[in-house]
Amino acid sequence: MLPTPPDEALVAGRWRRGGGAPARSVDPATGRCLATVHAVTPEEVAAAAEAGAQAAADPRWRDLLPHQRARLLHRVAALIEEDAEHLAALQTADTGKALTETRALVASAAGTFRYTAAALETAEDALTPSRGEYLTMSVHEPIGVVGAINPWNSPAASDAQKLAPALAAGNAVLLKPAEWTPLVSLALGRIVTRALEERGLPTALLAVLPGPGRVVGDAIVRDPHVGKVAFTGGTATGRALARTAAEKLMPVSLELGGKSPTIVLADADVEQALAGVMFGVFSSTGQSCVAGSRLFVARPLYDDFVGALAERAGTLRVGPGTAPGTQVAPLVHPAHRDRVAAYVGLAREEGARVLCGGAAPEGPEYEGGAYYLPTVLDGLPHDSRACQEEIFGPVLVALPFDDEEDLVRRANDTVYGLACGIWTRDHRAAWRIARRIDAGTVWINTYKQFSVSTPFGGTKASGLGREKGRDGIRAYQRQKSLYWGTATTPLPWAG
Repeated sequence: MLPTPPDEALVAGRWRRGGGAPARSVDPATGRCLATVHAVTPEEVAAAAEAGAQAAADPRWRDLLPHQRARLLHRVAALIEEDAEHLAALQTADTGKALTETRALVASAAGTFRYTAAALETAEDALTPSRGEYLTMSVHEPIGVVGAINPWNSPAASDAQKLAPALAAGNAVLLKPAEWTPLVSLALGRIVTRALEERGLPTALLAVLPGPGRVVGDAIVRDPHVGKVAFTGGTATGRALARTAAEKLMPVSLELGGKSPTIVLADADVEQALAGVMFGVFSSTGQSCVAGSRLFVARPLYDDFVGALAERAGTLRVGPGTAPGTQVAPLVHPAHRDRVAAYVGLAREEGARVLCGGAAPEGPEYEGGAYYLPTVLDGLPHDSRACQEEIFGPVLVALPFDDEEDLVRRANDTVYGLACGIWTRDHRAAWRIARRIDAGTVWINTYKQFSVSTPFGGTKASGLGREKGRDGIRAYQRQKSLYWGTATTPLPWAG
């Protein structure tokens, strides 16, 4: 067990122990407690929000030119890179993910800060066409205080995707990490405050507020100083957050759940498709909002493809994230492993055939860990719960399709619209199907590849708004129109 961290929360510019209940951060590979972190109270959230509002209005921050804020973001990126190995190891311990993946996520976090710095330096306001004796301009200004609420599956990357553009836009940020995985967010908060201190900027520009969403997250959303909330997490929580935001007439961005289809056409490169489908659903142990958890295979190819897929999935190396060669690491928490197992049990009741997996691995090396075997199911109707609901684990449901109309109808027959994968050699079919699928992101002959320069988000119950890209900064700003009169004669007097 790690010692209780002295920096359990960052409130109003100061590190302190939260005044709420303690929660244990547990190593998913062993079940051992890593650290105890106390939640903040609603009163501490209010203090952080008030201090954030003052910091956002401080001339030292408010009057910085874009290139000066960009220098701060570059410094944060450099500090992340300096501490990359520690951050990756911490995320592996906290989430269970394989080190190869957490190293990539930390590198992505640094890249997000660097890209956002560059986008900030080149962002422009605009002169707008006018039809009178005046000059018109459209400018963008900070919102003030924004809330950033993130899930437990990829804290380093998720935090950076909200912190970088929100700070670039000139705001103060209240960051709430997931209750199960607060350690990486606390470490990242220490990096950001160091960069702020080096430049003589108010450290209250960032608050890191651990604790349960029903207490801390709710307090952030309801606080009168908070002018926007960006949330990544479950659809039910996102809907509840949006209802509260609606009462305040406050904008939100919501990146929610998914049940993404992966499509294998009859002419696909089978080896490429097999590897891509497995990566799309079993990497991150399936704990990814974009996991390709519904597999549609052209009927002539179905039996051979799904048989080969199940055989290969059964050979994936399951183990702790710190072990070299691990391909499927433990799930984040025993409670979540039990939830995944319950879905597989339900699928059996609905008539599924379990082609591989369907259980926790056995052996002394897995004792105490939240492990679950890569699982392939088939034989289910598309309206079954296992086909329709997000399992968020290493579970794939395979389904045959007969023609393009059948495929598109069933692929879109879900409340979600986050992502899709298509495997084919036919570029015309790929384009046609990609345009017909209701999803925010479509990969063709690849999967789960991301670029910080490319907007990301979903449709339907998968959320509202977009993160990343050049417009990612604008999502944390308000737009204002200015009119500058150029006439030499007075305005006409009416009356």
